[in-house]
Amino acid sequence: MSTKRAADIEADTLLRRSTLAIVMGGGAGTRLFPLTKDRAKPAVPLAGKYRIVDLPISNCINSGLRQVYVLTQFNSASLNRHLNRTYRFDQFTRGFVEVLAAQQTPDGERWYQGTADAVRQNMRYFLEGDHEHFLILSGDQLYRMDFRKLMRQHVANDADITIATLPVNERDATGFGIMHSDETGRITEFVEKPKDPEVLAKLRMSGDIVKSLGIDGDEPRYQASMGIYLFNRKVLEECLDNKHNDFGKNIIPAAISERRVHAYNFHGYWEDIGTIRSFFQANLDLCQTVPPFDFFDSVAPIFTHSRALPASKLNGATVRQALIADGCIITDAHLENAVIGVRSRIETGTTIRKCIVMGADFYAGARGTDPDRPPPGIGRNCRIERAIIDKNVHIGDNVVITPEGKPDHFDGPNWYIRDGIVCVPKDAVIPDGTWI
Repeated sequence: MSTKRAADIEADTLLRRSTLAIVMGGGAGTRLFPLTKDRAKPAVPLAGKYRIVDLPISNCINSGLRQVYVLTQFNSASLNRHLNRTYRFDQFTRGFVEVLAAQQTPDGERWYQGTADAVRQNMRYFLEGDHEHFLILSGDQLYRMDFRKLMRQHVANDADITIATLPVNERDATGFGIMHSDETGRITEFVEKPKDPEVLAKLRMSGDIVKSLGIDGDEPRYQASMGIYLFNRKVLEECLDNKHNDFGKNIIPAAISERRVHAYNFHGYWEDIGTIRSFFQANLDLCQTVPPFDFFDSVAPIFTHSRALPASKLNGATVRQALIADGCIITDAHLENAVIGVRSRIETGTTIRKCIVMGADFYAGARGTDPDRPPPGIGRNCRIERAIIDKNVHIGDNVVITPEGKPDHFDGPNWYIRDGIVCVPKDAVIPDGTWI
């Protein structure tokens, strides 16, 4: 190994060890209700066997970052349980993944008022270590990123703050914070959700940057903030020495005029899954023959809780474009474009089309469960379309669930419609013959 190569590896190792990752767990998660009715947003099940929080944490682990805090304040019990079961580092490392929930302290008794306020309220924990860099991540995005590349660029540019950006088209640009950077990558302007065509024209990415990302075509592209920030220690302290509550709305725009703020241009699959519609579509996209996001990547795997479950059993089922997790029993059912979660039980004659079935935390008759409660699973001869069936739901025989002919937003007695998708909440019981 060359001397330069060895020096680069040593520098890379020191950089990873000096970086603390902070995952923003979000607020009440109202955009994902009712999936967040009884759990924090990062704990929402994803792709049959994962949780949303597994994405940013796995990206950290695959990038060599082993010290991670997850900030949350609503329904954090299930999230804490998942993290404790899943991310256990050995006693000879400094690694940890821990939840920091909002709490009353001598310095304040408020809930988190925004992303910046959440970090500010927990700074005393972050500053206890000898970390020189703080990587702030969103907890509701589906993507795979090697943070080492971002960190190396940050050091090479001698930046105070580096922001990960995503090239988006003009239609999508109106929904993001859009930045413009000079030829060195330093950000010179930031506009939140620009609508004015003249403003958009000034923010357009240069053709050379677009080509360097491997993007073909002449369609205008814009640098959209991904909500991923790398701060130097002292800079973060100084930027939070005020009452501003949000990074995207307050801290970053102010820092651009005063600090060396650079852009890290990311080009790959990225999806905000913070709404029912985007969450639903991102899950169903995973059922494609060649999905846009690959959970089968062995180089950078997505980690989650390892369950001692048997292989799934299919008794004469018809399956087209579906993900089926561990421990399922499916008998003479028809599944089409569906995600079927752990321990799902689906009986004869049932059709499930364009659905997410999150499965169950236990099998019928499990110790500690209510013997009088119907077991989780989907009964015989049901038809379920465009629906999200949360965990531990019992659906009886001859049940029909479909959003057809209903408003896009509606609250039923034991079900909800959001964005034209029927959502049956966790632990619900849907009696035989129900028509939703």
